[in-house]
Amino acid sequence: MKIILQEVMVISPGSKHHMKVRDILIENGMITKTDDPGKIKDSSAKVIHGKNYHVSSGWFDVHVNFREPGLEHKETIDSGCKAAAHGGFTGVLLMPSTEPAISSKTSVDFILKRAAGLLVDVIPAGSLSVNREGKDLSEMYDMAQSGTKVFTDDKRAVQDAGLMTRALQYTKTFGAKIFSFAEDKSIAGKGQIHESSNSVLLGLKGIPSIAEEVMINRDLYLAAYTESPIHFSTISTAGSVDLIRKAKANGMKITADVSALHLLLDDSSLSGFDSVFKVKPPLRSASDIRALKDGLKDGTIDCITSDHCPEDVENKKKEFELAAYGATGLETAFAAARTATKDMLSIGELIAKFTTHARSCAGLKNDIVEEGHEANLTVFDPDKKWTVDLKGLHSKSMNNPFIGKDLIGKAIAVINNEKLELID
Repeated sequence: MKIILQEVMVISPGSKHHMKVRDILIENGMITKTDDPGKIKDSSAKVIHGKNYHVSSGWFDVHVNFREPGLEHKETIDSGCKAAAHGGFTGVLLMPSTEPAISSKTSVDFILKRAAGLLVDVIPAGSLSVNREGKDLSEMYDMAQSGTKVFTDDKRAVQDAGLMTRALQYTKTFGAKIFSFAEDKSIAGKGQIHESSNSVLLGLKGIPSIAEEVMINRDLYLAAYTESPIHFSTISTAGSVDLIRKAKANGMKITADVSALHLLLDDSSLSGFDSVFKVKPPLRSASDIRALKDGLKDGTIDCITSDHCPEDVENKKKEFELAAYGATGLETAFAAARTATKDMLSIGELIAKFTTHARSCAGLKNDIVEEGHEANLTVFDPDKKWTVDLKGLHSKSMNNPFIGKDLIGKAIAVINNEKLELID
């Protein structure tokens, strides 16, 4: 298959074409030629052309759930990859929150086999503990032999400091990384939303910011003690940003991500008790959002994730305190992030959070948009205004908080594994 990207602005630090408008010829999954606008012509090629089209290396999401195996009614690998592609992602790091959890070499191999041949690369993260129960270490080394480089219990924060210490020490020996979701359950308790005057007004139990910050502080100490790298997933508070910023300044090997949802929405969204906004970590305050954006700008926060957590209607459309946590976001993550940060981050800075920085956090190699490199690409319009329509979403679960909302920035096409997906 031949594809010509015509008159596209290249966003690819390290490439000689970075921040230049180019024509790009793709043949058999490789970038074979670049030239000045209008110079590449081939009547047999599929041409992608539009006003204000940009191209970058394919976007990568460091935190998604597809629910297969065990919970296929919420999301399958096929439907999740379809949603990812339509959100502009060509690769995802799949969390082990399945039934059973991804806790063995066999389960990793199952995911890889199911995802083989798809446009979107699915990289499974293995569970840190057996079945995510927080008691015993999983078969980490065996999973690593199948290609797993990240271990995490996802949104079940590891409460046992000894277990976390052993996990950090063990994974260090074979070059893997621990992803930590920071929440001290003894502090968070049965909280439902961010602890604030708003939680008091709504009569809902609050989750204080220190529930996250205490756990981040603990894991920073453990990472320093073991001299191991660590990644903090979906941080949400100003205090967390400050802790990570100081630790990085001290030379610690730390990375962190934030969900796009937490960059655009604060806890005032919960005034109507709509469970679509019930997520973990909870939506925080406007001042926390400002701190998160500052963290993105100065490099404290390395990347942005969709934190895609599909839930079926039966688990979301119920009394707020009984409703499940989580929101889908693959198809709206870039637009939410662009809308939230357009006055703070340049398009180059924003794209780095979805490309080079994201892949680096997951231990993957980065690529550039240049001749001789694989065509793993996302074509996008950073300024396209659009309204999120339920009918246009491809996830099996429809718990997306942005349905009906106006956003800025949209993927136009994705190219990977010699496949092309045009995004409607």
